[in-house]
Amino acid sequence: MVAWPDLGTRVTVRYRRPAGSIPPLTDAVGHLLAVDPVVRVRTKTGAVVEFAPADVVALRILTDAPVRTSQIRALEHAAAAAWPGVERAWLDGWLLRAGPGAGLAANSAVPLDISARVSAVPAIVDWYDRRGLTPWLAIPDRLLRLPPGVTTEHAERVLVRDVLSSGETDPSVTLSPRPDDAWLGIYRRATPIDILTAVIDGELMFGTHRGGAVARAALTNAPDGTRWVGLSAMRAPDGQVAADLCEALLAWAARRGATRGYMRAHDAGATNLPGFRLHHRRRYVRTMDTV
Repeated sequence: MVAWPDLGTRVTVRYRRPAGSIPPLTDAVGHLLAVDPVVRVRTKTGAVVEFAPADVVALRILTDAPVRTSQIRALEHAAAAAWPGVERAWLDGWLLRAGPGAGLAANSAVPLDISARVSAVPAIVDWYDRRGLTPWLAIPDRLLRLPPGVTTEHAERVLVRDVLSSGETDPSVTLSPRPDDAWLGIYRRATPIDILTAVIDGELMFGTHRGGAVARAALTNAPDGTRWVGLSAMRAPDGQVAADLCEALLAWAARRGATRGYMRAHDAGATNLPGFRLHHRRRYVRTMDTV
């Protein structure tokens, strides 16, 4: 009996081919998408290999393939468009976002263009000061080298997974393009509606699970052509309800052309959602520490 790892794990699986095949065995290498009723593995080319669990003869867990800097930059572009605040501006390769009443993701400057440099920080500070906001920098892995001694005050992981099409609709989940009273009643945060519903060149969907959970899905495109769906604003009483709600939102996004999903995580518990794995990390620093 094979002991399967979590969905989303990178594996190599040796399995039997149909009777009479030469050679009789072959391997599938990629990320594990499903194990029942059939095993599904997505290879690095994007193709999905399927075979019966009874045909598996060996399994090996692999480390994740290295993430390129260009892939981090592309995902950060899509993520910034998905949670852009209500006011934004480009400044020397940085995207500056303002969203009074929201968290750091909507109130920080992120170095999205390869031309971004620390020398732009004084101008960034001035932009936020004029709006009465604390200047913050959001620094994803490898996109900008900060001066020595800069202190990180907040950090988060960006988790990713593949998105699969599904023709089924979960009857426990209600989807709406805007947060209704039921959604807001469960969310119970002071985030302004105009920030919750802001998106750049994308689509939004708000999911409500009758088990008492809500989440927001934002569908945006990265510069490399990848169509991403980002999950955020999640409130759920337990992991199973959260997983069911996420699957419903990811299925909606897949029907709209998304192939990859992501979410931000501040603690290890978020990785319990099926299929999500670490892509990169993002740090937040006060700009006054860099000047």
